[in-house]
Amino acid sequence: MKKFAAMIFALTLSTSAFAGGMKKDIVDTAVKAGSFQTLVAAVKAAGLVDTLKGDGPFTVFAPTDEAFEKLSAGTVEDLLKPENRDKLTSILTYHVVSGKINAADIAGKKFEQDTVQGSALMVDGTSGVQINDAKVVQADIETTNGVIHVIDSVLIPAS
Repeated sequence: MKKFAAMIFALTLSTSAFAGGMKKDIVDTAVKAGSFQTLVAAVKAAGLVDTLKGDGPFTVFAPTDEAFEKLSAGTVEDLLKPENRDKLTSILTYHVVSGKINAADIAGKKFEQDTVQGSALMVDGTSGVQINDAKVVQADIETTNGVIHVIDSVLIPAS
Protein backbone atom coordinates (compact mmCIF):
# COMPACT_ATOMS: atom_id res chain seq x y z
CA MET A 1 0.00 0.00 0.00
CA LYS A 2 2.90 2.37 0.77
CA LYS A 3 4.34 1.70 -2.69
CA PHE A 4 0.97 2.53 -4.28
CA ALA A 5 0.65 5.73 -2.21
CA ALA A 6 4.17 6.79 -3.24
CA MET A 7 3.31 6.16 -6.89
CA ILE A 8 0.13 8.24 -6.59
CA PHE A 9 2.07 11.06 -4.91
CA ALA A 10 4.65 11.07 -7.71
CA LEU A 11 1.93 11.02 -10.35
CA THR A 12 0.13 13.88 -8.62
CA LEU A 13 3.30 15.97 -8.69
CA SER A 14 3.59 15.43 -12.43
CA THR A 15 -0.06 16.30 -13.03
CA SER A 16 0.45 20.07 -12.90
CA ALA A 17 3.26 19.80 -15.44
CA PHE A 18 1.05 17.59 -17.65
CA ALA A 19 -1.80 20.08 -17.66
CA GLY A 20 0.47 23.08 -18.07
CA GLY A 21 -0.32 24.45 -14.60
CA MET A 22 -3.70 25.85 -15.65
CA LYS A 23 -6.67 23.47 -15.56
CA LYS A 24 -8.53 22.91 -18.81
CA ASP A 25 -11.41 20.61 -19.72
CA ILE A 26 -10.83 16.98 -20.69
CA VAL A 27 -10.49 17.65 -24.43
CA ASP A 28 -8.18 20.65 -24.10
CA THR A 29 -6.02 18.80 -21.57
CA ALA A 30 -5.65 15.84 -23.95
CA VAL A 31 -4.82 18.15 -26.87
CA LYS A 32 -2.21 20.05 -24.84
CA ALA A 33 -0.54 16.84 -23.64
CA GLY A 34 0.45 15.89 -27.19
CA SER A 35 0.43 12.14 -26.50
CA PHE A 36 -3.26 11.65 -27.33
CA GLN A 37 -3.38 12.71 -30.98
CA THR A 38 -5.14 9.51 -32.05
CA LEU A 39 -7.64 9.72 -29.19
CA VAL A 40 -8.40 13.37 -29.98
CA ALA A 41 -8.85 12.55 -33.70
CA ALA A 42 -11.21 9.71 -32.75
CA VAL A 43 -13.21 11.93 -30.37
CA LYS A 44 -13.60 14.48 -33.19
CA ALA A 45 -14.58 11.79 -35.74
CA ALA A 46 -17.20 10.42 -33.34
CA GLY A 47 -18.65 13.86 -32.66
CA LEU A 48 -17.93 13.64 -28.92
CA VAL A 49 -15.95 16.88 -28.47
CA ASP A 50 -18.89 18.89 -27.12
CA THR A 51 -19.86 16.06 -24.76
CA LEU A 52 -16.36 15.81 -23.28
CA LYS A 53 -16.17 19.60 -22.98
CA GLY A 54 -19.50 19.52 -21.09
CA ASP A 55 -20.04 20.02 -17.37
CA GLY A 56 -19.38 16.44 -16.32
CA PRO A 57 -17.89 15.36 -14.12
CA PHE A 58 -16.39 12.52 -16.13
CA THR A 59 -13.64 10.01 -15.53
CA VAL A 60 -11.79 9.20 -18.73
CA PHE A 61 -9.43 6.26 -19.12
CA ALA A 62 -7.34 7.73 -21.94
CA PRO A 63 -5.25 5.47 -24.16
CA THR A 64 -2.03 7.02 -25.43
CA ASP A 65 -0.99 7.09 -29.08
CA GLU A 66 1.23 4.09 -28.29
CA ALA A 67 -1.82 2.22 -26.98
CA PHE A 68 -3.60 2.76 -30.30
CA GLU A 69 -0.49 1.53 -32.13
CA LYS A 70 -0.93 -1.85 -30.39
CA LEU A 71 -4.17 -2.43 -32.33
CA SER A 72 -4.06 -4.48 -35.52
CA ALA A 73 -2.78 -2.63 -38.58
CA GLY A 74 -5.52 -0.57 -40.22
CA THR A 75 -7.88 -0.71 -37.23
CA VAL A 76 -7.66 2.98 -36.34
CA GLU A 77 -8.00 4.10 -39.94
CA ASP A 78 -11.03 1.83 -40.36
CA LEU A 79 -12.68 3.14 -37.18
CA LEU A 80 -12.20 6.76 -38.30
CA LYS A 81 -14.28 6.20 -41.45
CA PRO A 82 -17.72 7.90 -41.32
CA GLU A 83 -19.52 4.59 -41.86
CA ASN A 84 -17.96 3.21 -38.65
CA ARG A 85 -18.95 6.15 -36.43
CA ASP A 86 -21.30 4.06 -34.26
CA LYS A 87 -18.60 1.46 -33.53
CA LEU A 88 -16.06 4.21 -32.80
CA THR A 89 -18.51 5.97 -30.49
CA SER A 90 -19.14 2.70 -28.64
CA ILE A 91 -15.40 2.14 -28.12
CA LEU A 92 -14.75 5.72 -27.00
CA THR A 93 -17.69 5.90 -24.59
CA TYR A 94 -16.48 2.60 -23.08
CA HIS A 95 -13.50 4.66 -21.83
CA VAL A 96 -15.74 7.17 -20.01
CA VAL A 97 -17.46 6.92 -16.64
CA SER A 98 -20.02 9.40 -15.34
CA GLY A 99 -18.73 11.00 -12.15
CA LYS A 100 -15.23 11.52 -10.89
CA ILE A 101 -13.16 8.56 -9.70
CA ASN A 102 -9.71 9.37 -8.33
CA ALA A 103 -6.94 6.85 -7.73
CA ALA A 104 -7.59 7.04 -3.97
CA ASP A 105 -11.14 5.77 -4.65
CA ILE A 106 -9.69 2.70 -6.38
CA ALA A 107 -6.73 1.87 -4.13
CA GLY A 108 -7.00 -1.59 -2.59
CA LYS A 109 -10.37 -2.31 -4.22
CA LYS A 110 -11.65 -4.47 -7.03
CA PHE A 111 -15.05 -3.70 -8.58
CA GLU A 112 -17.09 -3.32 -11.75
CA GLN A 113 -17.88 0.18 -12.98
CA ASP A 114 -20.55 1.06 -15.52
CA THR A 115 -19.42 3.18 -18.46
CA VAL A 116 -21.24 5.79 -20.51
CA GLN A 117 -21.34 3.15 -23.29
CA GLY A 118 -23.46 0.93 -21.04
CA SER A 119 -21.09 -1.97 -20.39
CA ALA A 120 -19.07 -2.40 -17.22
CA LEU A 121 -15.30 -2.19 -16.80
CA MET A 122 -13.36 -4.29 -14.29
CA VAL A 123 -11.42 -1.93 -12.04
CA ASP A 124 -8.61 -3.48 -10.00
CA GLY A 125 -6.64 -1.34 -7.57
CA THR A 126 -5.17 -4.20 -5.56
CA SER A 127 -1.75 -4.15 -7.25
CA GLY A 128 -1.26 -0.87 -9.05
CA VAL A 129 -4.36 0.03 -11.04
CA GLN A 130 -5.78 -1.91 -13.94
CA ILE A 131 -8.89 -1.23 -15.99
CA ASN A 132 -9.80 -4.54 -17.65
CA ASP A 133 -6.37 -5.53 -19.08
CA ALA A 134 -5.02 -1.98 -19.37
CA LYS A 135 -2.59 -0.56 -16.83
CA VAL A 136 -3.03 2.97 -15.54
CA VAL A 137 0.34 4.59 -16.25
CA GLN A 138 -0.58 8.07 -14.99
CA ALA A 139 -3.43 8.82 -12.64
CA ASP A 140 -5.44 11.78 -11.40
CA ILE A 141 -4.92 14.35 -14.12
CA GLU A 142 -7.40 16.91 -12.90
CA THR A 143 -9.47 18.86 -15.41
CA THR A 144 -12.24 21.41 -15.00
CA ASN A 145 -14.87 18.78 -15.78
CA GLY A 146 -13.41 15.58 -14.36
CA VAL A 147 -10.29 13.49 -14.24
CA ILE A 148 -8.13 11.61 -16.74
CA HIS A 149 -6.27 8.38 -16.04
CA VAL A 150 -3.78 7.46 -18.77
CA ILE A 151 -3.86 3.79 -19.82
CA ASP A 152 -1.51 1.69 -21.93
CA SER A 153 -4.11 -0.16 -24.02
CA VAL A 154 -7.33 0.62 -25.87
CA LEU A 155 -10.38 -0.85 -24.12
CA ILE A 156 -12.69 -2.74 -26.48
CA PRO A 157 -16.21 -3.53 -25.27
CA ALA A 158 -17.61 -7.02 -25.81
CA SER A 159 -19.66 -7.09 -29.00
